[in-house]
Amino acid sequence: MAQSKENIPRHVAVIMDGNGRWAEKRKLPRVMGHNAGMRSMREIVRRSSDMGIEYLTVYAFSTENWKRSEEEVGGIFRLLVKFVDSDLEELYRNNVRVNVLGDWRKLPAAAVDRLEKTIERTKENDGMCFNICLNYGSRAEITDAVRELAQKVKSGEIEPEDIDEQAISGALLTGKFDIPDPDLLIRTSGEIRISNYLLWQIAYSEMIFTDILWPDLDPDTYEELVLSYKDRDRRFGGRNK
Repeated sequence: MAQSKENIPRHVAVIMDGNGRWAEKRKLPRVMGHNAGMRSMREIVRRSSDMGIEYLTVYAFSTENWKRSEEEVGGIFRLLVKFVDSDLEELYRNNVRVNVLGDWRKLPAAAVDRLEKTIERTKENDGMCFNICLNYGSRAEITDAVRELAQKVKSGEIEPEDIDEQAISGALLTGKFDIPDPDLLIRTSGEIRISNYLLWQIAYSEMIFTDILWPDLDPDTYEELVLSYKDRDRRFGGRNK
């Protein structure tokens, strides 16, 4: 059931952490944890859309994740292909638009092919915007944005004094898709850190860190976390009178 817009954040960002530990607790290969995590992501996307959340952004694969074993990395991308093959039409029918943020064209060819297919199939949808961060790192994103602005100064397109917060935000990947800054960031698995994720964009985001491992985060618990946002007092550096 859709919630009142006053009760929910417009944009929720999620760090989906704990797949490996979920598998290890069950003495399963780590890729089985990612498989369980993919199922959780499917349910969270559905619930987010049903709740009326406008933007959902998930951290699916960071630039640092390449350091993991070849078997684990390969398994993650095979699961990505599987997810697109099984869920693309449901995303389309539910009016979800998919964006991919990061240097994702360096992923394996099969994954790139499915991502291109997903972006093309859903590009005209005007419901929830589902952003998948793949081969993404916030410092790299900010570095690329600075280079882009510097090049515009060099070419005479803009003056140095034209570079303000709005210009920087617009040069980021989120800016190129007109994605607003997250209102709420949720990280699972008990880790209390940001891990190079949306560093500029979460400057004033509310944050929730939960001990629940990502594959164990059911839609009802996720909804409770999201709805707790309404009790937050967002002052953006100011103070209430």
